[in-house]
Amino acid sequence: MTQSLMFTRILFGALSVIFMVTYMLSYPVGSTSMKILTGACLGGSFTLFLIGVDTFFRKYHLKTFNIAILGLFLGYLMGQALSLIFDTVIHLGSTTEVVSSATVDIMKVGFFLLGCYLGTLLTIRFSDEIYLSIPFVRFTQSTYNKKDLICDYNAICDPRLSDFLATGVLNSSVILPKFLIKELHKQAESGDETTKAKVRKGLEVIKKLESMKALGLRYNESDFPEMSDVSHKVARLARSTNANILTSDANRTQQLQADETLYININNLSNLLKPVSPPGEIISIKIQRYGKEPKQGVGYLDDGTMVVINNGGDFIGEQIETQVISVKQTSAGRIIFTNALVDDHSFSSLGSSYDANHSYDHE
Repeated sequence: MTQSLMFTRILFGALSVIFMVTYMLSYPVGSTSMKILTGACLGGSFTLFLIGVDTFFRKYHLKTFNIAILGLFLGYLMGQALSLIFDTVIHLGSTTEVVSSATVDIMKVGFFLLGCYLGTLLTIRFSDEIYLSIPFVRFTQSTYNKKDLICDYNAICDPRLSDFLATGVLNSSVILPKFLIKELHKQAESGDETTKAKVRKGLEVIKKLESMKALGLRYNESDFPEMSDVSHKVARLARSTNANILTSDANRTQQLQADETLYININNLSNLLKPVSPPGEIISIKIQRYGKEPKQGVGYLDDGTMVVINNGGDFIGEQIETQVISVKQTSAGRIIFTNALVDDHSFSSLGSSYDANHSYDHE
């Protein structure tokens, strides 16, 4: 795709220079060398203009362009209708003698521009409700097409998002709704310091995503003023654009919903990719706090996995060797149960048991 874009730019750049030089050579005044130089400069300037336009529209989807063209067409029809109605009213009312022809022309142009603006604006605003179809016929896709990914509020505010997308695992275009960015700036003015810190992280993530040229990041201008909840807006946008949602909300499962929208949860992926420690493995861990059972200690691995150490309560703040007994999967992630291995407290037996029904948290 990059090679195709480069070829297209070179082709249109060469055509621009050729056309401008040819046009300048048709002028009867001036030397040939000056005409060629002027034409080449004009062609090069126009090529830079084309590249600038390409760079500006790179973040927008083809759907946005098509909707804008449709809006201009409908706006043109609305503007013509308003101009004709105004012209008819002027002639029937015999006001041409009172109002000058110049004023009438200006008012007609104003009505025409008003119609074009309203037609384009309404088409863009309600683009998700426009369906072009043949009555009683429903078109279905014969081949599978990869879906775009729409980032929700929780995903944008998750610092892991940029690192996750930078891996290139998800070979899909990423979409940032403009109403989410507006919501972030709105909450940035909130008096809640926790919210402000979360919003700052989100804005930093957006800047990182914008710097990833190979990501294919796009913005979506659609908004749903009748909805106040941002998550509902994201869900409706996903339905209208046939896209999936990238989230880090713990309440969203990585399953296909009834509306054919797939929630891809970063938390679930992170938990699944955490290393599994087999029974008998020796790991070094720092005891950070007491556990919920007598003589238990609790520590954490570098990836945040909780480690419960039997007979480790006497070594708070110390780095000790432990031996894995078992691994338990919970909704919050994995919990590794171990025995402490120290000189004076060697527990070679794995018989030290934990209450399997006891609940542990990651506090």
